[in-house]
Order: sequence, then C-alpha cells, then structure tokens
Amino acid sequence: KDLTLVAGAQYSYVFDKCLFMPAQFTAGFEYTYNDLDDHSIGFDRSIKQTVQTAGVFLQNEWRSDKVNFVIGGRLDKHNMMERVIFSPRANLRYSPIEDIGLRVSYSSGYRAPQAFDEDLHIDAVNNQSSIVVLDPNLRPEYSHSFSASADLYHNFGRVQTNLLIEGFYTMLNDVFTLVNNGEKENEDGTTTIYRMRTNASGARVGGITTEVKLGIPKIFDLQLGYTYQQSKYVEAEQWSDVVEAERRMFRSPDHYGYLSSNFFFTKRFSGSLFATFTGPMLVQHNAHSVGDIDFEDCNVTTPSFFDAGIKLSYTFNLTNLINLEINGGVKNIFDAYQTD
Repeated sequence: KDLTLVAGAQYSYVFDKCLFMPAQFTAGFEYTYNDLDDHSIGFDRSIKQTVQTAGVFLQNEWRSDKVNFVIGGRLDKHNMMERVIFSPRANLRYSPIEDIGLRVSYSSGYRAPQAFDEDLHIDAVNNQSSIVVLDPNLRPEYSHSFSASADLYHNFGRVQTNLLIEGFYTMLNDVFTLVNNGEKENEDGTTTIYRMRTNASGARVGGITTEVKLGIPKIFDLQLGYTYQQSKYVEAEQWSDVVEAERRMFRSPDHYGYLSSNFFFTKRFSGSLFATFTGPMLVQHNAHSVGDIDFEDCNVTTPSFFDAGIKLSYTFNLTNLINLEINGGVKNIFDAYQTD
C-alpha cells in the first residue's frame, strides 16, 4: 500500500527592471507525504516507512535577448533528517548572436536515508527475502552538479537544425551503498538476507552529451542523442565478501543514447519511431541456484542493449472544436531482453 499526498503554492512577480535588467521573481512552498507499507506475504516480511518533506524556495531570473541569469535556493525539512537542508542553484545563459546559446550552471541536491528500495524485490526471484537496515551513523547523500553547454541553431532552406554539446560533472558525497550483513535460513526453506545501507566514501560522475535535432515543420522531425560518461566511487567498494572491490558504479553504463522521430504523412495521419541504446554496464549478480548447481555472488558486465518501437496515429475532426485521435503501435518491436 502506497499513499502519496502533495500540496504546494507558487507566486511570481515580473519586474520591469530589477537592478540592471527585467526580471521575474518566484517563491513558493511544497509539502509531500508518503506512507508505504510493503508486505511480502510469502516471506512474512513487512517494511513500513513514512516520509514527510516540507520545502520553501526562492528564485530570481534576469532576462534579456542576450543574457539570462538565474539564482535561487530551496530549504527542505525531511522527517528522517535532523537538519534543514539548503540547496542552491545558479544558471547563466549568454547568446552572442541569435543562433548560438552558451550556458553554464550549478545545482545541488540531497537524498535522505530510507530503508525501502525496489531492489528488495529482486531477491524474491530466487526464493529469498531482503531486509535493509539503516546504519545508525548513516548520513544524507549530497550532490553538487556542474555543466556547460553550447546550443547551435541553423536553417538549411526549409530544414531546421539544432546541435547541443554539453559537458557535465557531479560530485556525490557520502553516497549510499548496501553491504551484506548476514543471512538466515528459515524453517520453510526460504532465505532472509540482511543488508545494511551505509555511506561510501563518495563518487564522481562526469561525461559529455551530444544531441542533434532536425526537421521540416509539418513534414518530419528527428532527434538523436548520445552520452559518454564515467561513474566511479572515490574509493573501491566491496558489496560481497566473495567479490573484488570495484571503483566503477553498478548499473551505470558508459555509453547510452536515444532516437525519437515523427513523420506527418498527411494533415491527419502521422507516425513515430523511437529507440534507446544502453551500453555495457557492471551489475551485481547475487548468489543463486539453478537446479543442483550453486553460484556465488559475482560481478557481471552486461552486453549492449537496444530496443525500438513504432506508433501510427490518425486524427478525426468531430467538430470545429473537438478532435479524436486513434493510435496504435508496438513497443520493443524486436523483443529485446537481457539474456541473463
């Protein structure tokens, strides 16, 4: 059972001139409440977790044709954290000419301690149950992200194009990690695994993203993106006693990309093609049994993964004000799955 409530309000005011140029001021607050009861009947394991967060935010954006400058911050009080968290952000965009946009930005964030994780359900496949306990000294995870990008626009006749190149770097401090904390064989033949969520030394994630957009209005549009990144712990982490410590972060591929396209065959009939590519990544392979053969914990590098889909749409004009769209398609059209 999972109940989530969200409430908030926002106020904006536009200045004709604030200090040196026109600006828009924004302020507001937000409250979120989440009550979770995850009960696994087969293992008689229950995790109850209530999370409440109250936050206020302020932001001012100075705007002109050539320069945009944003500075803001947010204060959050989380019921699982003693201190109030301050998360600042800043963003500067400069356009020397209309077809070029240069941007630099900084933002920060946090992740509060929590016991529930979707990974708890993975072990159930092998007739095992996971219970995660929080380290008594667990500290919140903090992030500091920096990015710089160049946005280029140009028209070749009717063809409109856009090229975005962006570099990014994120520092994660006290990053969360799970370590084995023992296991117990139950009378009914099931196994209960105990894991502790604790803090690693930290991690660094950096890379570069390239996106290309092109299209002719009312005929087609195409968008391609590719990212290369490195995700590593500051110090090697060991999640099991029988595997070697690794600096590479798990489930974080170095290469990934996407394709999104739309084709307008007529005014009412259109189609779309979309795809994603995920490069090899390091994953944790828990101890398991296949028949009479037992396998220990190990680290596995997955193969590259590609999936694609298509969709066709037709729009009927029922009245001057009401349209009806009927669409159909296939997701994962090549039936692609990881073989392991």
